[in-house]
Amino acid sequence: SDVCSSDLTRHYLRRHLDGYAVMRCMGATQRRLLVLLLVEFALLGVIASVLGALGGYLGQAVIVGLVAELVKVPLPAPSLLPAVQGCAVGIVLVLGFALPPLLQLKGVPALRVLRRELGPARQSSLFAYASGLAAFAALVVWQAGEARLGLVVFGGFCAAFAVFAIVAWGLLKLIGRATRAGGLTWRFGIANLGRRAAANTLQVLSLSIGLTTILLLTFTRGDLLATWQAKLPPDAPNRFIVNIQPDQRAAVAEFFSANAIAQPEIYPMVRGRYVELNGQPVNAGAFDERARRMVEREFNLSYMQELPPHNRLVAGRAFNADDSTRGALSVEEGIARTLGWNIGYVLTWQVAGENFKAEIVNIRKLDWDSMRVNFFVIATPALLEKAPTSYITSFHLPTDKAALTLTLSKRLPNLTVVDMSALLRQAQDLVAQVVAAVQFIFLFAVGAGVLVLYASLLATRDERVREAAVMRALGASRQQVLAAQRAEFAVLGLLAGLLAAAGATGIGWLIAQKVFQFPYQINHWVWLIGPLLGLGCLGVNLRAAARAVLDTPPLAALRDA
Repeated sequence: SDVCSSDLTRHYLRRHLDGYAVMRCMGATQRRLLVLLLVEFALLGVIASVLGALGGYLGQAVIVGLVAELVKVPLPAPSLLPAVQGCAVGIVLVLGFALPPLLQLKGVPALRVLRRELGPARQSSLFAYASGLAAFAALVVWQAGEARLGLVVFGGFCAAFAVFAIVAWGLLKLIGRATRAGGLTWRFGIANLGRRAAANTLQVLSLSIGLTTILLLTFTRGDLLATWQAKLPPDAPNRFIVNIQPDQRAAVAEFFSANAIAQPEIYPMVRGRYVELNGQPVNAGAFDERARRMVEREFNLSYMQELPPHNRLVAGRAFNADDSTRGALSVEEGIARTLGWNIGYVLTWQVAGENFKAEIVNIRKLDWDSMRVNFFVIATPALLEKAPTSYITSFHLPTDKAALTLTLSKRLPNLTVVDMSALLRQAQDLVAQVVAAVQFIFLFAVGAGVLVLYASLLATRDERVREAAVMRALGASRQQVLAAQRAEFAVLGLLAGLLAAAGATGIGWLIAQKVFQFPYQINHWVWLIGPLLGLGCLGVNLRAAARAVLDTPPLAALRDA
């Protein structure tokens, strides 16, 4: 949108050269014209920022209503600081992107009143864009609170914008050359794609980025949740039992048998604290925040000779006979990466006031989505079997036997039965409410995209008016001119929708692979809904743009050319 404002200001520059030339003839100095420009656009930035802040307050009221059930407590009233910050951001962006091109107006020669070909010294577009991007980068760093993080975010934004822009520009150039097929109006509309590749690229970008967000928060978000749920087998454990004492294992096993429930594996669990690495004391302050929290708390350790079947070795070897004698450790790959562990490292643990040490002989990958019992660290039995131990298990309880958990709790009151199905339902409800709030926020992004799209059309209005005037002077009817614009806008809408579908699919794939770590299933509806939304948004803008073009008499347009 800020790049679009720079283009709009150049449009403003062309339309106001004559007026500023007359002001120079009446004695206005360059200084006075500069002050006039600064005041005019500062007021514009203030008005727009205030309206945006008011919209933000109204949006917050809606979001509070959406998450009221989630928070359960009255939220504090909004302060003035975000509004002040928003106004500052708006003014900086307006002045950063819009003002540099307009500064040329102060140098318009008075002689332009007589010689229309004269104008101010041309300023490089690169300077205008560079000044605006510098303002945007400064705002990102300010909001991030740290220069390195802010510059990384700014660089990522620029990279994504550049990829979309290169793809859109290349496709528009390619499509613009395919003018042999179809009728005259269709060929003329398609040819315009290549002639105005830069302006059309901006229009495609402004719309596709907003549509990507909407598709990501509707179809892609639902696909990810559905894929995750489908990954769970129908008999996946939905209950955990913790704090089983050694003398209660037989009673728990008997409970499962008596109620025809599949007998689960019961694992030992020992509480221990990580104290040394390779003989050196562990310094919690040397880790980042997440790792520091893990080091400062106690771990749930377990011991067994054979690793669980749902654990997969990714490095090292399985426990052998020598490990049973001298002791060995198996660690999960995620915590090994977080804490800097590797095969061959010797870890020292403190359990019940006594220390033991052992070497890491393998690293495991866990299937956390299986809902089975998993441990970060597993030792051989000789190391921990004499330590204070409780037991833990997970099992699948059919819905028609849900009351059995109450029976078990009454029989063995010290046991803690955790209903994971209820927790999952609550988590899904929580995610649904948060997503609804986020979707509402991103409606502002889509609305801004549509407004930017309309603004970019205004930037090319004069060119479109002249083209329409030439076509009508050569005998084309209003319907033919309108048909040419429809052809051009239809391709723009389809292209924006396809880019949005590709962006939503790509982001969904990255989230599935890198965050949830499961295969992503493409939703083919995205590739239909995306182009349809693009056509719809451009259709709304087409009516306004076409009315402005067709209502201008051809003779008046040709006289002004």
